[in-house]
Amino acid sequence: MEEKVLELLSNEYPEIDFAASDALVDDGILDSLTITGIIALLTMEFGIVIPYEEIVEENFNSVNALAKMVERLQG
Repeated sequence: MEEKVLELLSNEYPEIDFAASDALVDDGILDSLTITGIIALLTMEFGIVIPYEEIVEENFNSVNALAKMVERLQG
């Protein structure tokens, strides 16, 4: 799952090195507009709904955290 999420994000946002950081939000690499785009991308690709309470820094700071969130929401 992590590889698939990384591939999707890298294709959509080639200017961001998602693999290089595990503090994407904390370091200011992702802004609110980019996070909104990531939510839309993951929603469409994986057929999930990301509830408001899941939109927290911890879930968006790394590809690993994003992949875990997707897996949790699919289950």
